[in-house]
Amino acid sequence: MGSNMAEAILKHRTPLIEGKIRSVESVRQALERLRKRGGERIVLAHGTFDLFHVGHLRHLESARREGTILVVTLTADRFVNKGPDRPVFPAELRAEMLSALECVDFVAVSEEPTSISVINALKPDIYVKGNEYADESADITGNITRERLAVEAHGGKIVFTDDLTFSSSNLINRHLLPRGPEIRDFIDSIRSDNLIGELQQLIDRVAGYKVLVIGDTIIDQYDYVMPLGKPPKESLIATRHESSERFAGGVIAAANHVASFCREVEVVTMVGDDGFEGFVNAAAKPNVRVSMLQRPGSPTTRKVRFVEAAFTRKLFEVYHMNDTPVDDRDERWIMDQLATKIDDADVVLVTDFGHGLITGPTIRLLTERAKFLAVNAQTNSANHGFNLITKYARADYICIDAPEARLATGAKHAEITDIVSVKLPSLVECQNVIVTHGRNGCVGFNEESGVIRVPALASAVLDTIGAGDAFLAVTSPLLAAGGRLDHVALLGNAAGAIKVGILGHRTAVERVALLRFITTLLK
Repeated sequence: MGSNMAEAILKHRTPLIEGKIRSVESVRQALERLRKRGGERIVLAHGTFDLFHVGHLRHLESARREGTILVVTLTADRFVNKGPDRPVFPAELRAEMLSALECVDFVAVSEEPTSISVINALKPDIYVKGNEYADESADITGNITRERLAVEAHGGKIVFTDDLTFSSSNLINRHLLPRGPEIRDFIDSIRSDNLIGELQQLIDRVAGYKVLVIGDTIIDQYDYVMPLGKPPKESLIATRHESSERFAGGVIAAANHVASFCREVEVVTMVGDDGFEGFVNAAAKPNVRVSMLQRPGSPTTRKVRFVEAAFTRKLFEVYHMNDTPVDDRDERWIMDQLATKIDDADVVLVTDFGHGLITGPTIRLLTERAKFLAVNAQTNSANHGFNLITKYARADYICIDAPEARLATGAKHAEITDIVSVKLPSLVECQNVIVTHGRNGCVGFNEESGVIRVPALASAVLDTIGAGDAFLAVTSPLLAAGGRLDHVALLGNAAGAIKVGILGHRTAVERVALLRFITTLLK
């Protein structure tokens, strides 16, 4: 709804205020000339300004009174970290709105994730923020402290305005975003006076955790093509290759998701002899340490997806793989690696893609020795019906999707709540079960909470690849830390909503992004 509205406005736009909207560099040069005249006092305000309201107006008018020149800089669209549906209005429209204000002298869009580079470029005498940022300890991003230090490094100071305030996010949530009543009803059902604080405390509890992750490394390759049409003598569609992009997926993607939330991540995995070791190590985050078995005579599992370039629609895919089980020698190496690492791990996370790495003896070691065992046994095109969660006699947490749950239980038509609360627990000894259900959200069960349902939070989907892995990776340590099932499932759906807005594995789900999304959602 929001994006359609923005597109409609762009088609009928009004002329920009001449000379106000500039690049950051152009503003810097203009301020340099103004400073040479003397007597100028430069004020900088930075923000998203997605839905402009009277609180913003009062804030900027107060800012203008602090000096003689007011510069407003905006966060570029791709860095608006308020959830997958934001910003509602693109930077061009946000800049146009601000440029129409008499109190504003210059407007620029910052192509950086924070305002630090803008502060360093413009060197304002006064940097203005709303009063909600006055308590630095309450800032979940830590940016306000870095911003203050950057301002002070150039001889300036930070000033907090204190006037009429509204929450743009609250207004957008209520009136602009296409979120149904089921989301509002769920949030109301778990809302407390300090729900945001409780969720943040839960996330903070796992910051010192050590996580051991085992699973198949997968190279997800996207070949972007332009469809040309049907050849005269063939029953197929011809395409023209445009470009290619490779991502470290599978266990590496899951490890990168959890790495933003936990102190240390160990990975045990397998690659082929086709030279992907360096690529995989480079893709892992700094606090992810990867132990790789190289399987001779085999390729690293690589899934090549041919993607229509204009709309990023997947056309078909080709697997390069050897999914036969590892031999005895390789199995011993894997088990030795696990045996030396498992006792130090607060959480053991299993991303079982069924491509030959995880064998019966390996599963027995995991189920017998892990302090907290979280498992996903994925069903995919290569293993349909052969890689079921019932391979695991026990786990502390199972997270699979609805088709996987139906395959494992043989319950094609049963109610999903019955599968989650009765059928799966009867097959696998497990304290916590969550079944993800696409646009239907997720359903969970444990003895303390009973059956819980959490609605989906994403209204727009760019790419579903790896959304379940992101859900599993983020929620596993939170459950290990004693989080309430409904709270954990909410955070998992938020992680999934962020992930479906990311193409391939270009970026991982980050702690700050998740907190910002949840904070925005609950306003």
